Amino acid sequence: MMWQIVNALLFVAVTGYGVLLFGKAVYRRYLYMKLGQPADFRRQGREKPGAFMAEIFGQTKLLKDRKSGVMHLVIFYGFIILQFGALELIFKGLTGGKNLPIPGYDAFSLLQEATVFSILIAMGYAAFRRYAEKLPRLKKGWKPSLVLFFILGLMLSVLLSLAFERVWLGHPASAYAPISSAIAASFVGLSAGAAKAAFYAGWWLHLLILLAFLVYVPQSKHFHIMTAPVNIWFRRQEQVGRLKKLDLENEEAESFGVGRIEDFTQKQMLDFYACVECGRCTNVCPASNTGKTLSPMHLIVKLRDHLVEKGAAVTSKSPWVPEFAFTGPAGSSAGAHMMTAMDDQGVGWRAGDDVVTDIRPTLQWQQASWKTQTGKSATEVELIGDVMTEDEIWSCTTCRNCEDQCPVGNEHVDKIVDLRRHLVLMQGSMPHEGQRAMQNIERQGNPWGLSRSDRSKWTGEIEGLAVPTVKENPAFDYLFFVGSMGSYDLRSRKVSRAFVRLLHEAGVSFAILGNEEKNSGDTPRRLGNEMLFQQLCAENIAAFEKYGVKRIVTACPHTFNTLKHEYPDFGLEGVEVQHHSELLDELVRTGRLKPQHELKERVTYHDSCYLGRYNNVYDQPRSVLRAIPGVELVEMERTRENGMCCGAGGGMMWMEETSGKRVNAARTEQALRTNPTVISSACPYCLTMMEDGTKMKEIESRVKARDIAELLEQAVFGSGNAQIPTTH
Repeated sequence: MMWQIVNALLFVAVTGYGVLLFGKAVYRRYLYMKLGQPADFRRQGREKPGAFMAEIFGQTKLLKDRKSGVMHLVIFYGFIILQFGALELIFKGLTGGKNLPIPGYDAFSLLQEATVFSILIAMGYAAFRRYAEKLPRLKKGWKPSLVLFFILGLMLSVLLSLAFERVWLGHPASAYAPISSAIAASFVGLSAGAAKAAFYAGWWLHLLILLAFLVYVPQSKHFHIMTAPVNIWFRRQEQVGRLKKLDLENEEAESFGVGRIEDFTQKQMLDFYACVECGRCTNVCPASNTGKTLSPMHLIVKLRDHLVEKGAAVTSKSPWVPEFAFTGPAGSSAGAHMMTAMDDQGVGWRAGDDVVTDIRPTLQWQQASWKTQTGKSATEVELIGDVMTEDEIWSCTTCRNCEDQCPVGNEHVDKIVDLRRHLVLMQGSMPHEGQRAMQNIERQGNPWGLSRSDRSKWTGEIEGLAVPTVKENPAFDYLFFVGSMGSYDLRSRKVSRAFVRLLHEAGVSFAILGNEEKNSGDTPRRLGNEMLFQQLCAENIAAFEKYGVKRIVTACPHTFNTLKHEYPDFGLEGVEVQHHSELLDELVRTGRLKPQHELKERVTYHDSCYLGRYNNVYDQPRSVLRAIPGVELVEMERTRENGMCCGAGGGMMWMEETSGKRVNAARTEQALRTNPTVISSACPYCLTMMEDGTKMKEIESRVKARDIAELLEQAVFGSGNAQIPTTH
């Protein structure tokens, strides 16, 4: 009896201390998050219960990688089941071996042991993937391995405790406890006293490991166990990828964009804590895949490290508990994490290797560059420069593949755009090519600086067909918003002409703004020039209102996304916006367009990021292609939601890639693995990048790049009557 009292008192003291340490670690990270800008959690916390439950309990995002998804499901549900086992084991130790009064105890016992066995198998597979299979996206070292030892220790301590309990209390072997019965059989000669001592040794080992893991969780990437569900519940409810509006007329605003860690919102900071460091984002990032410095995983991890270190310095509260086990609070004069001079050396991309994509050079560069530097406190570390280099910030194509793959709902793109906004609006810093494009858009309304009065010049190149302006056809149904690419770029103008011919054939009443059309502003906004975007946005909306525009169609996904989802923030109301692939699909399905001429082509379709991941338009372009007689549609390995970016998004269309491999070259090589005769797309940027890719590979004579409108034009009018593009 005395032993049970002492054991219970020790249990209360140790458990209380562990819970206290856990609470301190969580609370201090909460204080750091409070340093950020307020977020409207009440408005954001409207996640549909069904979608939330599917993502948390169905692990839908994790199952995008089937093998690791199943492994994680076993561990996830295994730990839920084992919580009941842990309570039962604690009860045994506090009551001298009594069982919890659970109905169907034998089945419960079998379930516990089967769960322990399943978790051990799953953890073995996790170790295999990390250290034998050596998946590049998974970090190596003692930190990632520590949780393996925690879980292994928990499972073994459970089995040993149950086995010694059987010997101590003289329980016979049971089919409902096969593993502990087998272990107990090997200790059959042990005395009851010794078995009892061994039981309590295993019991305390289990408790101490459990409490140590509890304290460790908020101080590691495993904080996602608690923060990921919260992060998913509070994720944005509006359209994915939609950038927030900046109030440029706010006279009280000290700066725009994000120049300090405190400029991020509290919701963005919650993203930092939710990161699992699984590397799925980096694994699909076009920049990371082609030897650029940007790694979305390291973006989040570095921002988290800096937040913790600066938060500790500002609040004077160390994030690490128990504090006596650490040398001092993070962010003290002892130093802080910073990017080192490795930035000057760049990523060591192995250009001579016969590889399509490879994230290892970027990961190696990030690991070698992010180091603790002495002599500089966290409060002196510059967010842009010391934490995130400008090269990383300008490497992003804003494709959102990272966000689509993230299992905890992190959003990377808006953080990068916020950093760009600060660079452009507050520091006037932008790569030279991007600055030139901005100046041209500001002066002439297009990135090339061509005359404003030439915007509608392309209409004169269509023989026998009128392209009416809104003044010439005021009763139009659709406004065809041509965009800068469709108006000025020689290659994209062919798409504009093909689309116009199809509209005429289908009897669609349409008009264009002509020279009154302005650049949509997508490029300035993604490059951080919010001021220029808002100016262009206001001018275009004024034109829409002037001519009573109710429906808009455009062949550019970037324009489509901006008009549909971002212009409403600035006053565009009651206007339906369609992409040309959606309208063409509708016209084919309703019989207004009849693709009757056979095209014997093997076509692989490249998904535009702004059409697919931003707007979930995947099936309509494919439906158009399937409706064309003779077309054999083949899919690339990376397709639809996981399709790789062409490299032109986020303003990268107007900037040079100065390191690694060209993104469009990698994407073209992926397309060529399907052995196509045509690489099709539904975006002028993608079309340009894919055509340039075939030229780089010197195969443009046998593999053509075509917009879906061009292929449909050939099928409707016949190759002899279609305006088949020539290379330029």
